[in-house]
Amino acid sequence: MSSRIAAEVEPHIPALRRYAYALTRDAAAADDLVQDTLERALGRWFLRRPDGDLRAWMFTILHNLYIGGKRRDRRRGAMDELNDQDTPTPPDQDGALLRRDIVSGLRSLSEEQRAVLLLVGVEGLSYEDAGTVLGIPLGTVMSRLSRARENLRRLLDGERAPALRRVK
Repeated sequence: MSSRIAAEVEPHIPALRRYAYALTRDAAAADDLVQDTLERALGRWFLRRPDGDLRAWMFTILHNLYIGGKRRDRRRGAMDELNDQDTPTPPDQDGALLRRDIVSGLRSLSEEQRAVLLLVGVEGLSYEDAGTVLGIPLGTVMSRLSRARENLRRLLDGERAPALRRVK
């Protein structure tokens, strides 16, 4: 890899890792996902549009690899995960309790809402870039983000998220 490409890619690695960890909730799986993303990006560097946004392109690769992995796991059968809520939390640490509540709230959001909330709210991508990463229109990004914020607010306030109703 040339030093020019490395200089372009390196600043995005921490953000990719944060997003990967937020999706997987597992440090080793996040590292693997970022490594796979970097391998794919470097292996297909010639396909990248020079005028395109490198950050959005790499987030798109990471997101697509994550979704592909989820589909593959579903076909193979999911393995049991260690539930973070089983881990004891010291009672005098309000910050740890709040983080646990936020993580729990994020987990209870739909995958679509969680992804858009993380990309826009945590990683600071524009609505347009988030739409590009997720392959959805701008209006859908705005709608999912609004619903995700409202559902997370309700969950953190101790309310139950409204149940979806089936419309025929």
